[in-house]
Amino acid sequence: MTDFHSLGLARPILLALDSAEYSTPTPIQAQAIPLVLEGRDLLGIAQTGTGKTAAFSLPMIDRLLATNIRPSPRGTRGLVLAPTRELADQIATNIRKYAAKARMNVNVVIGGVPIGRQIRMMSRGLDILVATPGRLIDLYDRRALHFDDLEFFVLDEADQMMDLGFIHALKRIASLLPKDRQSLFFSATMPKEIADLAASFLTDPAQVAVTPAATTVERVSQAVAHVPAGRKPAVLGDILSTDEVTRAIVFTRTKRGADRVSRTLEEKGIAAVAIHGNKSQGQRQKALAGFSSGRLKVLVATDIAARGIDIGGVSHVVNYEMPDVPETYVHRIGRTARAGASGQAISLVSADERGQLRAIERLTKQALDVMSGFEPQPGEEVEPRRGNGGRGRGQSRPNGGNARDGKPQGNRSRGGEARGKRFSADNESGFGGRSRKSSEVGRPNRRPRQAEGERAGR
Repeated sequence: MTDFHSLGLARPILLALDSAEYSTPTPIQAQAIPLVLEGRDLLGIAQTGTGKTAAFSLPMIDRLLATNIRPSPRGTRGLVLAPTRELADQIATNIRKYAAKARMNVNVVIGGVPIGRQIRMMSRGLDILVATPGRLIDLYDRRALHFDDLEFFVLDEADQMMDLGFIHALKRIASLLPKDRQSLFFSATMPKEIADLAASFLTDPAQVAVTPAATTVERVSQAVAHVPAGRKPAVLGDILSTDEVTRAIVFTRTKRGADRVSRTLEEKGIAAVAIHGNKSQGQRQKALAGFSSGRLKVLVATDIAARGIDIGGVSHVVNYEMPDVPETYVHRIGRTARAGASGQAISLVSADERGQLRAIERLTKQALDVMSGFEPQPGEEVEPRRGNGGRGRGQSRPNGGNARDGKPQGNRSRGGEARGKRFSADNESGFGGRSRKSSEVGRPNRRPRQAEGERAGR
């Protein structure tokens, strides 16, 4: 398969693809589309950035065009479930683009916006609905939508759904959907709990996989800097101040940490904004718009809030704090090196985060290169924080928190290439200095972490 015209898609879809100047399918598209057009259920293993949105959207539009049934009030013919608001919005935007010549009514329902507006929108019926699980169930319970018309169902980012604690919502949704439907199920990893969930949605599915589980993203140069927690603000500032960093995403573990890092960067003249589950939907959209336009150089994000962000030109990802779930590391670094570009990922690792680093290296089956000048110092090793690096996917945290978002996929580190210049471990100029305020940014937040899952997805 060398182009979309050879896949057998309907003419309105091909016209839309031609208008968008899409000519060559990605591997997941080339494998999945013919199977779905045959009417098969599909189990797809693919990481973000592989083109899977088109892999399920294009044949869905084709199949719905073929039946050409008008949806009834409050009904939808196609349903796509996504774990977060940002990903749902992004999927809906792409489907509208692919269906531009097909005259289909495509819309999205997510939390964070007035539900009354969504109830009125559903009253007319839709060809394709993109939704987060929480809001979908809210609307169903209010009798604002039904599934009597459903022909086509897609569950995207299943592993992230599990990490966010949506398992019970998904099981309920599975029980509500009509048996006579075509279903597609996508996940970046396929542990037993994900496979069991897939079995509840799929019937005799074909399987496609484009990336082995637990490998890291190709074209991402990866490096580690061993940095005491209190010195992280200074090192982060050095990294972000270089000319080679054109657009960067900085990851923190907590919402409060993201706010502190963003605020300190702004105080030092680096245009940054934080995005996390406590931000309103309007704030999140404004932050993403500023980052996407280039007005903001740095997006400071928690893992859940960053899920589904697909913004081109991200030159660097910086792990300001290491993730507790090893798979999350691979999802984080996948925010760079999108659409065939290269990217760089740098992890700032304090002594009490080395357990997470070892867990990541076991998962990815590679030892990440250490940046020159940032080797671990003798005598710095401390007991890792309890539970770091070893918690399984979807396993609950103390105090009712949910496991964080995780994701597989990728490549070999090129270590020292991750930065064009060496940063001195003694250089604190330009970011934070030795003030108490900046030091607090570097200290790990010891407060119990609150799960963002339902807030992000409803």
